[in-house]
Amino acid sequence: MIARLAGTTALLALLGAAPPEADNPDTNRWADRPHGPIYRNDVAPMDWTVSARLMPQVEALLERLLREKRAMSLGGVKVFESGDKFLPGKIAVAMATRITALPEGDPRLEQRLRDFADIADLTIADANDSWGIYYYASALHALDERKLLTRAVRPATLARLRTQLDWRRFVRPDLSLIDLPNNYYGVAFSIARLRFLMGWESEAASEALLARTLDHYRKYSGEYGFADETEGKGRFDRYSVLLIGEIAQRLVETGMTPSAEVKAWLRRSVDLLLPRFNLSGEGFEYGRSIGAYGETAFLEVLTAAARLKVLTPEEERMAYAFSSRIAARYMDFWVDGGSVDLWNQGRRTDAYRGIHRIFGENLSLARQYVYTNAIWNDLGYRGREPDRGYARWLETLPRSTTTWFARGTHDRALVTIRDRGRVIGLPIINGAEGQHMHNPYFPVPFSPGMLQGSADAAYPHLVPRITLADGSVLMPLAWFKDVRVARRGAVTEVQWRQDALDLMGEKDARPDRRATIETRYRLAPGRITRIDRLVPAAGIRIVRVDLEFASFSRGGRAAAMGSTAFSSGEVRTFSAKGYGACRAEPARDPVYRAPTGPFETVVRCANEAPIAGRPIALSWTLSYNSPVQP
Repeated sequence: MIARLAGTTALLALLGAAPPEADNPDTNRWADRPHGPIYRNDVAPMDWTVSARLMPQVEALLERLLREKRAMSLGGVKVFESGDKFLPGKIAVAMATRITALPEGDPRLEQRLRDFADIADLTIADANDSWGIYYYASALHALDERKLLTRAVRPATLARLRTQLDWRRFVRPDLSLIDLPNNYYGVAFSIARLRFLMGWESEAASEALLARTLDHYRKYSGEYGFADETEGKGRFDRYSVLLIGEIAQRLVETGMTPSAEVKAWLRRSVDLLLPRFNLSGEGFEYGRSIGAYGETAFLEVLTAAARLKVLTPEEERMAYAFSSRIAARYMDFWVDGGSVDLWNQGRRTDAYRGIHRIFGENLSLARQYVYTNAIWNDLGYRGREPDRGYARWLETLPRSTTTWFARGTHDRALVTIRDRGRVIGLPIINGAEGQHMHNPYFPVPFSPGMLQGSADAAYPHLVPRITLADGSVLMPLAWFKDVRVARRGAVTEVQWRQDALDLMGEKDARPDRRATIETRYRLAPGRITRIDRLVPAAGIRIVRVDLEFASFSRGGRAAAMGSTAFSSGEVRTFSAKGYGACRAEPARDPVYRAPTGPFETVVRCANEAPIAGRPIALSWTLSYNSPVQP
């Protein structure tokens, strides 16, 4: 009941809330609680959170849009001058939901149809690309299914939309994508299928695009069933797990039955996600576009899995319990002052999701909660209290799991550790083009609320940055071989080697053989150690090795040579060897921000002694407290 009362208070506050522009962007509501809220045994049913808290928040934004139209601003951003090329589609799908959510015979229907028509006219000339096309087509299809389309869109506008909402705008005649990552095949298929269902084109294009989507999935997922976002370079991140959930959802949305192969891939994603369940509703801990989207990725995969019956009955109940926590977290943690907040309170997201997209992010995130909640409702969970045995069930999850993405020329994997309720992930992947140098892709431990990276940031977080005499900078980020994982009691050991390091300064990862490295991790209860043996090639001189550690812990002070002790926070100590002198300072630079909030302390270590012709021993160890969770 406490969670429901908290939600009611938030709803009442929303009704009289100042717009986000009035908020102090430097005020961090969760400064002492980087995990955000913890929902032990009392969390509201997902449908209550969505219908009583989220929907009024979205409705308030749409009412502002209807009043202010092109003059609308949100979070200091002029909505229609923001350059958000998905915005018309996101607006359309939100406006369609206002219509389709009405019960039969509701007297508000006619006004809402007029509202949709007015906004469609307002945005018809605005840029609307890829995802925006899909959102818009999905909105029109939902109206068409209810025989409301011609009442919601005026004839001239509908004729223009029929031309504009076309997958061919980002797919070539040979079905290759135009400068887009491979997950956009699924977007193109969805658009083509929706066009077919509305009678705008034949079924041939959607069948061809679906075949291309699944062929790519087979080719680059191999025997392990996870989609490489690149063409074989090894970027296995949030989207590699989410994509099959999206494909399954789009198949069902457009009246198709997912194959046994799709269901098997979906089950692989479920197996990766289950060990990451927690009491806070926290989601993906590494890679790009995480934060709020790292949590909705769980929702989309889990609801697809529940709908397609690839979960056991117990897993389904626990997936619903976790989904309810994710929904509550969205409203409690991510929504502030009537808007989602991915950018203020010391938070940092990637440029792709910059604050210029604030209005669209509100709408697209809300859509994910609305449609996944509808699935849980259809499965019989409407208003159902989440299983009160969820916290006990978490204790039964395996303490250590290894998920393989690829093995062979280079190995790619994810090691997951559960330590007294805490989830720690160690991704061993290549961020590849545009991301290899960014620390959310580094092969280091991540743990929501304790160990995080900074979006689009390249500081050497827990990984050595090696400077050669000619000024070249190398880092061990991409070329993993011989990955081995061993479990000995409560300790998990992980090791690999790299015969080439990654040359910094390039857009894509580039192997550089002027140094090699062997790496070993030891993950024990309350303690993580990394040991590296760095070997320069003959005649190569290393002039500097740097390391940084950004932490939510406070009060860092020198405890011994290369060691820092913290006065508060979950990380208690951090020590480094082989990196020279280390110093702890307040993390004032904006680069030291995680998706969930600002780091408090950064420890910087630098060995500037010239080193030549011999192996270099490097290591660091951090210790941490038991989490707040039981």
